[in-house]
Amino acid sequence: MRKTRTNTASKTNAAPTSAPALAPVTKPLVRKLRCAVYTRKSSEEGLEQEFNSLHAQREACEAYIASQRSEGWVLVRDQYDDGGISGGTLDRPALQRLLSDIEDGLVDVVVVYKIDRLSRALMDFSKLVEVFDRNDVTFVSVTQSFNTTTSMGRLTLNILLSFAQFEREVTAERIRDKVRASRMKGIWMGGVPPLGYRVQSRKLVMDPERAPHVRWIFERFAELGSGTVLTRELKARGVTTRSGGPISKSVLYRLLSNRTYLGEAVYKGTSYPGEHEGIIDQTLWDKVHAILQESPRLRANRTRAQTPALLKGLIFGPDGAAFSPSHTRKGGRLYRYYVSQTVLKQGTGSCPVGRVPAGEIEAAVVDQLRAVFRQPEIVVGTWRAAHQEDPAVTEAEAREALHQLAPLWDELFPAEQARLVQLLVERIDLTLEGLNLALRVDGLTGLVREMAPGLEQAA
Repeated sequence: MRKTRTNTASKTNAAPTSAPALAPVTKPLVRKLRCAVYTRKSSEEGLEQEFNSLHAQREACEAYIASQRSEGWVLVRDQYDDGGISGGTLDRPALQRLLSDIEDGLVDVVVVYKIDRLSRALMDFSKLVEVFDRNDVTFVSVTQSFNTTTSMGRLTLNILLSFAQFEREVTAERIRDKVRASRMKGIWMGGVPPLGYRVQSRKLVMDPERAPHVRWIFERFAELGSGTVLTRELKARGVTTRSGGPISKSVLYRLLSNRTYLGEAVYKGTSYPGEHEGIIDQTLWDKVHAILQESPRLRANRTRAQTPALLKGLIFGPDGAAFSPSHTRKGGRLYRYYVSQTVLKQGTGSCPVGRVPAGEIEAAVVDQLRAVFRQPEIVVGTWRAAHQEDPAVTEAEAREALHQLAPLWDELFPAEQARLVQLLVERIDLTLEGLNLALRVDGLTGLVREMAPGLEQAA
């Protein structure tokens, strides 16, 4: 009987085998890039429209960002819009805010409509590129393909920026040439008109309300020779700048140096005959500028010397001798004194109080007057004396008149202060311990009668 052998190897090879397992499919991770849109417009014209140039720039940039969504581009919520600001400077609010956010790591891509929206100056743009590179920020122009991470991209940018800067400089030269040609013809080129003029049909015409003020300022300065005194007078007269502010010394001197008031147009220090009519004539201009060419210190000293002495004829020393005002100059400065007649006649040392500084004793007397005006017994006594002469004067009016004089004192002209002191003070006696002030009752009552009928007008 034949045995049958089974080929185990063939059986094994014939057996079906299982398929190998497939590896799972994973999508590559896309980095999220935060995109900031920057827009700019040089002029303010059209910004008030519902859809303006800034909106058009932003719409194009947002559409470009949306097309790159598959690359991980997302729009940041903050908006960076500079309207009415030139591209020739980096001092722009929205741009500075964008640079601050870049430094804080909040932006990965800066998107603009055109490269000149970001900057028109080559040096400024190089500074921006440094900031971008330091913070790994990419710069993209929607209408121009740039990659600032390559040397070729930087070269292309620099070439375009050079042309943008050239265009800006040529435009500026054209504007300057136009302004110069217009000023040489005496044409008004816009801006805020000087005090005393207004703009009508794009031309300067005299303002009938303020032109007389300007003429008076020139005439009064020619008389006084002092800007300090004149500014006080202008404040008392209620003359203000076009905006309603006070005319300070700096404003006054600019006004006095403005050749527009001669009927001239000035460009870069050169004067040309203007189309407008002058407020003052050449004679008055020359008189004012002859004073302005003097040293301010000499003019101030002359003004002080011409100012009436506040306490002239009122001061008496311990020996009964009167004191006279005097002054001397040392090192270009003016020093004022009140000197005893005894010292003037007999020499230094003949009187225990021979000389006192004018500023100190005048301030002491004024401080005592301020205090006196508020003493109840002085108010009542003054009212009673005034009431006897004029029954219409009430105690309230007398009190208000005396109380108002204290805060108004510094607003008065020196001559008016001297008049009031002579009216109110009868005598000032100097002693080694201090001074004694004697008032004139009739002067107080006269002052009350003067101020009480119209306190507001008096003020």
